[in-house]
Amino acid sequence: MTASRAHETVLSFAYPSERRARLVADALGPEIGEIDDARSAAAVSRDGGAVRVRVTADDLVALRAGINSWSRLVEVAERVGKRGGRE
Repeated sequence: MTASRAHETVLSFAYPSERRARLVADALGPEIGEIDDARSAAAVSRDGGAVRVRVTADDLVALRAGINSWSRLVEVAERVGKRGGRE
């Protein structure tokens, strides 16, 4: 991820167990680098029962788009995990 981006936010998602957080983080892993573009990038990390998505961007429009995209990806990862009985 480029360190010189002008804007940054960290989205943090807490889960009841480390296992659940790991499942969500693992589901997000393949998306890293795939939806980045010239104006924004993201990184995913996990610390115990928390998953963090750091979004950086050159401008606020790109930051908002990145936040929206990653929020939806997290939501999908959570729903898929629940349907698969992984809760």
